[in-house]
Amino acid sequence: YQINGCEILISGEIILSQYEVVGSADTVFAVAGEAVILPCSVKPNISVVDMRVEWFRRDQKDTLVHLYDDHVDKNTGQSQSYRGRTKLIHQELQRGDASLKLSSVRVSDQGLYKCFIQSKSWSDDATVDVRVEAVGRPPVITVDGFDHSGGLHLQCESEGWYPEPDLEWLDSEGVSLSSETTETHRNTDGFRGKHTTTVHHRDDKIHCRVKLRHHMLEALIISSSNMFSSWKTSVIMISVAVVLSVIAGILIAVFAHKNRGKILVFLFYVFYVNKAVWR
Repeated sequence: YQINGCEILISGEIILSQYEVVGSADTVFAVAGEAVILPCSVKPNISVVDMRVEWFRRDQKDTLVHLYDDHVDKNTGQSQSYRGRTKLIHQELQRGDASLKLSSVRVSDQGLYKCFIQSKSWSDDATVDVRVEAVGRPPVITVDGFDHSGGLHLQCESEGWYPEPDLEWLDSEGVSLSSETTETHRNTDGFRGKHTTTVHHRDDKIHCRVKLRHHMLEALIISSSNMFSSWKTSVIMISVAVVLSVIAGILIAVFAHKNRGKILVFLFYVFYVNKAVWR
């Protein structure tokens, strides 16, 4: 019973009707490969050392994640995917804190978790929503040639992200540049993104940025004059080659016209000799 908000003992047990299990009102974000704390505690604070604390997945047919009972961890029935990765801080149980530490987070850990606390006469639970993020590899910029107007065609690629990241091109002033094409594919390693842009300015710093919430990776390339000079050199070389080919064609035509009779005699001679040889 309670008198003026105070608990009284009946047969040595505290009545816990005014207590509740509290998780997190906000989504808990975790980074793949790192550790995360799933909050769970009894409010007002009271020791849960003598109680049963059970963590399980609500979205996976109540898959057991961690079990504490009779003052010890009992994880013989624990899901194989969580073996060796879960921990309750026993010292914190005295203060009513049954938060779970989950190590080496995986993308598959994303989902809804339930923290269930039970005494002999009372029980309550709370749900924690966990979202996992995987930070991918640093982006790589490659020069993919020039367009018809001499613009420098750039491609940026990054992989291993989860969920799908945002891709962005920026100039040296931080102004966003338009992406001509953007492709995103998902595989077992996460999301892979690729986008392209064309640059017409020389000596400009072009940034490729990949963002996922507060995670961000960037690559930089400087569009130097040498890059554009190489395009001009290529155009000049191609033009010279075309001109030389045209001149050579004209000379051959003129020579053939002036020496038509000699050419016919030569071809007849070659035909006659070859015929004699084959005989």
